[in-house]
Formats: sequence, C-alpha cells, structure tokens
Amino acid sequence: MKILSLGSLNIDFVYSVGHICLEGETLSARALERKQGGKGLNQAAALARAGAPVFMAGCVGPDGDDLAETLARSGADVSYVRKIQEPSGSAMIQLADSGANSIVVYGGANRKVTPQMIDEVLSHFSPGDYILLQNEISCVEYAFRAAKARGMKLAFNPSPISEELFRYPLELADILILNELEGRSLAGIQSSSGEEILAALARRFPQAAVVLTLGEQGALYQDGRSRLFCPAQKVPVIDTTGAGDTFCGYFLACSMKGMPPEQALAMATQASALAIGTKGAADSIPSWAQVEAAAARPGR
Repeated sequence: MKILSLGSLNIDFVYSVGHICLEGETLSARALERKQGGKGLNQAAALARAGAPVFMAGCVGPDGDDLAETLARSGADVSYVRKIQEPSGSAMIQLADSGANSIVVYGGANRKVTPQMIDEVLSHFSPGDYILLQNEISCVEYAFRAAKARGMKLAFNPSPISEELFRYPLELADILILNELEGRSLAGIQSSSGEEILAALARRFPQAAVVLTLGEQGALYQDGRSRLFCPAQKVPVIDTTGAGDTFCGYFLACSMKGMPPEQALAMATQASALAIGTKGAADSIPSWAQVEAAAARPGR
C-alpha cells in the first residue's frame, strides 16, 4: 500500500514583519527568505518523514529544481514531478513576531496539471492505495473521479476555499482533514463551536472519516463508530506555516501504519507542535524519531 500526493509545489517568499499588514498599510520587512512549500509538497514531506511510502505528482517550472530536491531528501519519490515552462507556483508569506502568518498564493505551474497527466500517474497505482488531494492545482474534480474509479482511498484537504470547491464530488472522499474555517464553509454553518462544525460535517459526509483541526485547542475526529478529541500541545510559537500540513501528513501516515484514530491524532498533534517551534514550511516538519522522542517525554 502506497500513497500519492497530487498537489502543489511552491517557492515560498517569507517576509519577517512585526505584524500582519493591514489594509492600506505599508510595512518594512526585517528579512526575506526563499523556502520550499506548497500544500502538496509539505504534506508529502510530512508523509515521508513519518515513514509512509509516498509519491509526489505535480508540476514545477524551470525555477523549481530545489522543490523536488527537498522532497527527495525527505524520502519521497519524485518520479512524477513534471518540469514545464510555466514558472513554479509561489507564495508570499508575511510571518509576524507572534508566529502568525498571512499567505498569498500564485498558482503558476500548479495550474497546468492536465487530465492526461493524472491518468498517466494513476496508472502506476492500484486499488487500496491512497491519494491525497488539496485545492491548489487544476483538475482536482477530475482527479477525484479518476482515483475513485481505480479503487483508491481518497483523502482530501479542502484548502484553499474557492467557488469550484463546492462543485467537487466530495461524497467520494474517504477522509476529510480540514480546519475550522474550511469546516464552516463546507458544512454551511456559522457556528464557532468545533463540536457543532464536526457534527454538521458528519451529517453531510457520513461516508467519510472527518478530522477537524482547532488550532491551539487541538483536533476532533469522527467516523461511523467514534468521536474523539485530542488537545493541542502547549509550545512556544515560532512559525505556524506548514503546521496544518504536518498534521495532515502525519495523521495519514499513522493511519496507514494501522494505528487507531486516537493514536494517529496524538502523533499528528505532537508533530505539528514541533513544526510550530521551527521557522519555515517544509523545513519545519520533524522526523518520525523526533516525534517519537517528544511523545515519550515525561509530562507530555
């Protein structure tokens, strides 16, 4: 059993600022760093560092060699990353002193994924294999249908929210991993209660296991048999960029290893806590050994 991350690979331009820029405000950044990111890349890196047999598929431009190299160093197979002439996707990230961030994404090569490319990549996978999708590339709806037609298990992280998201056949998803904002949007409710959001999602998507991340509050899980809560780790916040992707990759990797949901939640929560303590997106994702060591510490 293996997993395919079909998603975005971005060049991240990270601007260190005192606070997130307000409308009409001009800020001077203290520093600018170029890093590797994109939800597809980050989640694939997390899967690989958690020990899952992960393959990355997507598109980069002539400027994107370091994106595939970062994934390969993490242990992911990058055979299905295509280089095209369109510039790579990119993100402008404001990183505030508080650790909060604000992100603007440009699709670039990520928006050049085609049905033909998807069919060719999926031909290397079998029934029972996993596919992980997000909402930063083109042809997501096609990927949904093509993967399920092959009998693959489909995990979906509906980020970012867009108009086209609501046209996807979400009833085909086996696992939904999303945050409160995304949960409210898909559930069609305004509630600020994680329990209410989870209940609404479970009613709308009864076929899926739903994982709802709640930031500093922790995470909720529900499937047809159980509802679980895992509190967040209380740690100093350096940079929240990539923490959600770390959680997503670790949760899926643990699930593929056969761990029960409560253990997968605990390990994913521990991994995201470690990621928050390090600057960067892909750079901040911990190894399995680091997560195991942190989870074993007294007083965790």
